[in-house]
Amino acid sequence: MDWASFTSAVRRFLDARLIDIGGTHLTVSTLILALVILVATFALSAMAQRLVKRFFASRGVREQRTSASISRLLHYLFVMLGVAIALQTAGIELGALFTAGAVFAIGFGFAMQNIAQNFVAGVILLVERAIKPGDVIEIEGQVVRVTEMGIRTTIVRTRLDEDMIVPNASIVQTTVKNYTLTDQHYRLSAKVGVAYQSDLHLVVETLAAVAKKIEWRVPGKEPLALLTGFGASSVEFEVSVWCDDPWKARLALSELYLAIWWAFREKDITIAFPQLDVHLDTPVVDALRRAPEPRPQA
Repeated sequence: MDWASFTSAVRRFLDARLIDIGGTHLTVSTLILALVILVATFALSAMAQRLVKRFFASRGVREQRTSASISRLLHYLFVMLGVAIALQTAGIELGALFTAGAVFAIGFGFAMQNIAQNFVAGVILLVERAIKPGDVIEIEGQVVRVTEMGIRTTIVRTRLDEDMIVPNASIVQTTVKNYTLTDQHYRLSAKVGVAYQSDLHLVVETLAAVAKKIEWRVPGKEPLALLTGFGASSVEFEVSVWCDDPWKARLALSELYLAIWWAFREKDITIAFPQLDVHLDTPVVDALRRAPEPRPQA
């Protein structure tokens, strides 16, 4: 068999009709081409999944469920596109199928709106890395520690050892304080009021001395003692001290208040409390004096 006869036989084989679908002839060549497209789709999907895993590893994301979820979504996307292209190449029109499922797709899209919103927010958080596992943040007025970041939700732990599941969209759409974004330093402020007859210079000196003796104070950041105002029953002071662990701020603040208490007792500084003076007019006092005493009951 010469080369011309061989190529002619191959061409006849490739052009052979296998089946007719809706007036479209499915041949061996179109079937092979569709299979090649499917194989290439799976190969591209595997390559994309490896790139996603490398990307998240380079960003310091150690939680494997996150990269696995995104990899699985990419795989489904590639497979759907590959199957659609393969069917179109084989001559199967997808317009009727898309039209039939349009209503269902719209309803499904509305139902999946919140899930898609949280998914996009999760991708933003993972890419920006403004919040990472281990960070101490304040969200909805509560200080929590981030324990796990997923593609849809973020798991945090409160200071009472309670786990909270927070939708990623809530974190992206609200203002979040991140106490450990650039460093671990956190400033504690203790407020105290003293009596008006107190020596104010002694109060400031005592507060500054107490703050400097605190063991957990960050070296190099001097504490600050300030007079903040004159209240109805006390002179208000505030002392600020830097600590290196925002998560233990409540324990540190309690230790600071105890140190202030004992230092004030040693210096005979009175911590003020609310007082109310009642003054009676002279006619009222005279009327009370003239009032008869109540008789004892038998």
